[in-house]
Amino acid sequence: MSNQVNAMLLMARSNSDRWQAYLVFALYVVAMVVVVIVTQKKAKGIDAYLIGNRSVGAWFSAFGYGTTYFSAVVFVGYAGTFGGNIGLSSIWIGIFNGLVGSLLAWIILAEPTRRMTQRLDTNTMPGFFEKRYESRNLRLITAILIFVLLIPYSTSVYQGVGYLCEAVFGIDFKWIIFIMAILTGLYLFVGGYFANALSNFIQGIIMLVGVVVMLALMFASKEVNGFEGLKRLTEMGYGMVPKVADGVGFLDRPGIIIMFNVFLTSFGVWAVPQSVQKFYAIKDKSAINKGMIISTVFAIIIGVSAYLNGSFIRLFNPDITSAELKNAVPNMLLSNPLFTFGVLGFICVLIVSASMSTLSSVALVSASSLGVDVFQKYSGRKDDDKVVAIVVRSLSFVFVMLSAILAILEINGIVILMSLSWGTLAGCFIGPYIYGLYSKKATKTGVYISIISCLVTTIVLVFVFGKLGGGSSFVGLLQTGVKRAPVIGTIVMAQSMLLTPIGFFIKKEVPSEETLNLCFNKKENWENSSGSENNEDFSKDTVESFNDSDGVQQIEE
Repeated sequence: MSNQVNAMLLMARSNSDRWQAYLVFALYVVAMVVVVIVTQKKAKGIDAYLIGNRSVGAWFSAFGYGTTYFSAVVFVGYAGTFGGNIGLSSIWIGIFNGLVGSLLAWIILAEPTRRMTQRLDTNTMPGFFEKRYESRNLRLITAILIFVLLIPYSTSVYQGVGYLCEAVFGIDFKWIIFIMAILTGLYLFVGGYFANALSNFIQGIIMLVGVVVMLALMFASKEVNGFEGLKRLTEMGYGMVPKVADGVGFLDRPGIIIMFNVFLTSFGVWAVPQSVQKFYAIKDKSAINKGMIISTVFAIIIGVSAYLNGSFIRLFNPDITSAELKNAVPNMLLSNPLFTFGVLGFICVLIVSASMSTLSSVALVSASSLGVDVFQKYSGRKDDDKVVAIVVRSLSFVFVMLSAILAILEINGIVILMSLSWGTLAGCFIGPYIYGLYSKKATKTGVYISIISCLVTTIVLVFVFGKLGGGSSFVGLLQTGVKRAPVIGTIVMAQSMLLTPIGFFIKKEVPSEETLNLCFNKKENWENSSGSENNEDFSKDTVESFNDSDGVQQIEE
């Protein structure tokens, strides 16, 4: 929608009140600057910078996981698209995001990930693959994959921020993106994981308060009119069990759309490094148990609220077309007279917070994939933490700024990759990661099979769906094919879980007994350790001497 229409939607509000939005945003900027000041001396050493010395508590870990999970794409893009298309039934996606993407993920992954990565003395996902599968090449390949695929994903994080903020603040969206990038890059460069954890906690509180305020004002609007709006949506065929229109193809049926998006967003988060990293850093078993509950409650509140708000689109504009859904959520908020400039400013901060929390986690993971897994490993500076830390800090800042530039330029190829990056990355890693945590039989061959088959299948399915969807030119096939990204992502994740076990039959590639004992022997009681012990990382000598003649040795403090 043009700036003229934006102005029309804001006519009911006096421009003289726009200072309220500026004030709210200024307070948020100050909060992020305080994060920089508070955390500037904490990120000493590469482990402290990347995973907070494995000393992060339940609340910070849970909020970090949740805020990384939900970006502005959910509030604006997904909520508008699915809420507008299928109504209240889109809430099921938010519910399963909480139960599967959060609760089940913490139950299955958190404890073994924390324990195994600590014993293997690794602070990145590529490092885990190298040491778990005893393959240096895997570290390089997975590091490159993470960096390449997370660039378009981080670029997508900026989506949805510009349109609403441009209307509310009256400035070009490019400046909003630039401010976000500078703030995120600054606190990452200075404070690393500690800054990421503290800022995520603040941003999580903003998100929780923001969705409560947003829903309260939406229910109070004349269009929704409390629970009467939910009844009207159900009568219109947009209830929790949506009506299927005549002539709709199988993949476009509401139930099928929900199923594939539940699979993609709820299981995909299990294997993307920016989320898994939270399990590396958590302090102990007690923190895991608490964090699991906190994270689940957070995810359900945010997920359900986002999709519920998106479903109200049909009450504000019953005849809206699919092509108009892109900016439907911002337009709905702008057209609600109950949203003053102060409230709109807070909603903008909510969306900016959701974006920055995801962006900072993605940037930290991407920078470590090059700085630690490539530069440190192959530059001969293996023991020079100071140099490596400077490189990773610099790469974090560069990654954030590069993503911002690509978001502003809106390069067609990057836009296409945005839709595929999450599912493709999860499809490459989910089998190797889960089997690596739970099976001694998992081998590097299975990892290679998972990665190669995922990349090949993704490319093939994009063109197949593109052709079936009526695409003709090369670009047309790509643009049409990526519209089935949830289907493609679900298929490659299932494929990874099915094909990775092929490596079980390559007996000669099973990791050494020493590595398997390190990974799977549970006699080391780290979960009941004191807080001070958990603040210290395993030294190389401790890791190397973990096994005695019986396969187990008590770790000395």
